[in-house]
Amino acid sequence: MEVGKRFALLQCAEDPEHVTERYGGYLQVYMAMLAEEGEEWALFRVYRGEFPAEDEIDSFDGFVITASSANAHDNDAWICNLLSLVRRLDSMKKKVLGLCFGHQILGRAIGGKTGRSATGWDIGVTTVNFSQSSELLNSLKMPPFLDVLEFHQDEIKELPAEAEILAWSEKTGIEMFKYGDHMMGIQSHPEYTKDIVLGHIHRLAKRNLIQVHKHI
Repeated sequence: MEVGKRFALLQCAEDPEHVTERYGGYLQVYMAMLAEEGEEWALFRVYRGEFPAEDEIDSFDGFVITASSANAHDNDAWICNLLSLVRRLDSMKKKVLGLCFGHQILGRAIGGKTGRSATGWDIGVTTVNFSQSSELLNSLKMPPFLDVLEFHQDEIKELPAEAEILAWSEKTGIEMFKYGDHMMGIQSHPEYTKDIVLGHIHRLAKRNLIQVHKHI
């Protein structure tokens, strides 16, 4: 019997109550978007210091780094350990996908610069423009632009020349990039649903971290 591929979800934030109640946690959310039949997915709560063992890393075919309320430009112990792991995965040419915070971590790990957006939060639907010169995107027959869900106040401000910027928006200069043939970062949230976004909005509003207009 053929053994299926193995993937590791490097979870960078607690499961919010509304995500747990509706979906069973972020692992289920990401698997619903990415997993195929026969695959094995392992969960590592890296924000708690849970990382793959040294002798376990090579057994995975790919890694996914999730979103987080943490800042990719901070130097908390777990963030520094995650950066070290990403650099090791890069040296091994392991497939890595980073979303939002994970996107920023990838950018920082390969030598880019991350930080707060000068224009503040980007929450809701944003139109991103795709590079028309990208061989990868042309092979996938991507449209010139696409409306996506965003929920971030940080961004990648600069990438090394070896990285290829694949998409940008009016608010964010680096919405998507690839590094070699093994790493990709996406600033938006293809894994989110409308109710996940609304749950995050109301959770942050209760903590007075964002202001919500009455029509939301």
